[in-house]
Amino acid sequence: MSHVGGHTEFLQAVDSPTAWRAAVLLLVCLQLHRPSPVHAAVTSSRGSYRAGGCICAADIFSCTTLTLRHVPGEMPVSTVTLDLSHNHITQLEDGAFQGLLQLETLRLAHNQLTAIMPGAFRNSSGAQLRNMDLSSNHLCVLEEHYFQELSGLEELLLFNNRISRVEGRPLAGLTNLRKAYLSHNRLTDFPFFSIQKHSHPHLSLLDLSSNRLSKLPLEDILALPHSLQKGLYLHNNSLWCECPMYSLFRSWEQQEFESLLFFRQEHVCLVYGNPRGTVRFLQHGRYLEKCNLSAVTQKRSVTVTAGKALLLHCATTLSGHAITFLWVSPSLESVLPPGNNGSLKMFSNGSLEIMAAREKDTGIYWCLAEDRQHHRNDTWEVNVTVLADSNDPQEPFNTGFTTLLGCVVSLVLVLMYLYLTPCRCPPCLKAPPPATATPSLGNEAGAGSAQSSILTPTPPASTEGPGRKVSTNKHVVFLEPIREQQNGRLRAGPGHLGPGLLLGAEQQPRHRAGETDSIMSVFSDTPIMMP
Repeated sequence: MSHVGGHTEFLQAVDSPTAWRAAVLLLVCLQLHRPSPVHAAVTSSRGSYRAGGCICAADIFSCTTLTLRHVPGEMPVSTVTLDLSHNHITQLEDGAFQGLLQLETLRLAHNQLTAIMPGAFRNSSGAQLRNMDLSSNHLCVLEEHYFQELSGLEELLLFNNRISRVEGRPLAGLTNLRKAYLSHNRLTDFPFFSIQKHSHPHLSLLDLSSNRLSKLPLEDILALPHSLQKGLYLHNNSLWCECPMYSLFRSWEQQEFESLLFFRQEHVCLVYGNPRGTVRFLQHGRYLEKCNLSAVTQKRSVTVTAGKALLLHCATTLSGHAITFLWVSPSLESVLPPGNNGSLKMFSNGSLEIMAAREKDTGIYWCLAEDRQHHRNDTWEVNVTVLADSNDPQEPFNTGFTTLLGCVVSLVLVLMYLYLTPCRCPPCLKAPPPATATPSLGNEAGAGSAQSSILTPTPPASTEGPGRKVSTNKHVVFLEPIREQQNGRLRAGPGHLGPGLLLGAEQQPRHRAGETDSIMSVFSDTPIMMP
């Protein structure tokens, strides 16, 4: 009864309003502590990071400063802005953003990216992606396939990486690109030719400042759209102090381009390519202010055979007696009259002579002419290519010697083949003539019959009756060894010779014994038995 009474009291307690209120409150608390769908998706991703670190606010999904090593595997499909900056992500793998069909802004700054694998943006928003921030990473090469699937990209940030090489035309397919930032890298050249008005009609800013550009392809730069020239930033590079380069920047300054007005002090060049001779040429252009701004750099290409002398003329537009000349070799060595190192000789009229051309002398020789009286400068460039000497007298000697040696070796081999024949084996002993088989010999009859079947195509003639002779229809053969029957097979007996061929005596001429032995010793190692 007490047990039944306990159940009754429990049911009465449950039916009370106070108990129901406590149960509802407990369910609410459990619901509040339940992980959200975003949190559950994050904790099941590939990355390893602290739980609850990502924030989802409407269409923004942010996972910053979580030491992520991979892109999260599951993210809200409604994400428009994805922020994964300040993590440890090393590469963007194939299909890393699969399913994010609404993605427009991707921020991956301050990671450790070294590569973007092909197909990284497959099955994602693709053409809808507008802004991408890959700054402050470890990218070393700008591959051509990096942005092939992002034709709608408008702003690309690649500054503060380690990019030293641009392969192919990585920006060729970005027809909607408006701004590209590649400053603070290690670029020594850039494919300006890949950017044309029809391929990038909206591109208005290209930042290549703070790189390692030494010389500018002026023809390609002047072919750029005028709107892009206004937004081309080239300050803080390792540019050589040359009149054509100076003329270009001076013309941009006169047109009040913002890249020149805002960064006037940062435009520097190296005098004669020497890193210690840095000059802010727009402020203190002592060497370049005398340049003929209307002159165009003239270039010439010459070839010379190794070992021969070559005379280079400094053919500038300046003339007069107050002109001084200076040459700079491909190794960035300054050459003044009368020359240096015994390999380069310079004359007072500005000509430079390469005494004996070597392959390492190949390169561009730059001449600077300065008119001190009229305060003008001019430059002249010569591209020298040193070719190997094809008329070297030692070359025909080597060829003739090789031919003669080949003939001698061939002759020796022929003589060895003719006169140094291999050692012959000792003459083989003649096999005894086959014994005549008789029907009266028990076991020997079997062997005789086998031998007779080998020696003759027909059974031997009968010898019955006294006075009858054996048939004179004899044959000449190559003996074949008598085989003993063992286990149903014929086994060659020891001491017998190899297989032979049966020849009819009617078809073979008879030879004397001496001739037969001679033929046997020369043409066969198997003896021929003449009956």
